[in-house]
Amino acid sequence: TYKPDSELSSVNGNAATGPITVDNELLMLIGQALMFSDITHGAFDITYASAGQYYDYRKGTKPDSKQLAEALPAVSYHHVKLDTVQSTIEFLQPDVRIDLGGIAKGYAVDRSIAILQAAGVRNALVSAGGDTRVIGRHWDHPWKVGIRDPRNRDGLVSTIPLEDAAISTSGDYERYFEKDGVRYHHILNPGTGDSSREIHSASIIGNNATDTDALSTSVFVMGVDQGLKLVNSLPDTEAIIIDNLGRMHYSEGLARVTQ
Repeated sequence: TYKPDSELSSVNGNAATGPITVDNELLMLIGQALMFSDITHGAFDITYASAGQYYDYRKGTKPDSKQLAEALPAVSYHHVKLDTVQSTIEFLQPDVRIDLGGIAKGYAVDRSIAILQAAGVRNALVSAGGDTRVIGRHWDHPWKVGIRDPRNRDGLVSTIPLEDAAISTSGDYERYFEKDGVRYHHILNPGTGDSSREIHSASIIGNNATDTDALSTSVFVMGVDQGLKLVNSLPDTEAIIIDNLGRMHYSEGLARVTQ
């Protein structure tokens, strides 16, 4: 979205006027994003950028109430129409803007792993920010991935042994600013256009990083109870959540292990 000549910028600039032809890879990834919107009942929504574009975390600025009220009608994944036969995307309402920040890094990690596997690599770790995927083992041991303490940059709250798995963490401590004692960070609730504040960090363990990336964002927005309910309903998926009081919550599979 920050590159004016990117395919995604072209979509944001033109898809409200009619169908825009896009590369199959981008169409597929947007389709996956919309699938996560369905299963999370809109907690994951790439059109959050319709409001999110008014935040600048480096400058510490946010939309005022008038800007937010005007932007929110454009925030709905139902405004995004895909045609998989023609490979087109169209926005059904003006002022819709999408951002794949909640899923694209995980996808990049998965593509990197696929390239390594095609080259014959059997043991590897690929990490992009909060998204990590491992294959095989680290010498004779499982790979170990740490979960950061959301209020201590140098501290870890847990270290997870992993083999042939992915883990993604969404937190309120990477891109944020504070104003009048309130922390404004980049994980927005699509329903309000404001930062979600029930959780400090949500870590999801699963089979691939595309899924765990989207799910960590989703769970962060959904909150502890609904987030764990979703995770517990999904196969081969676990969660570690740190709420805004610093308490740790585990999905059912991990809770049995930690007891």
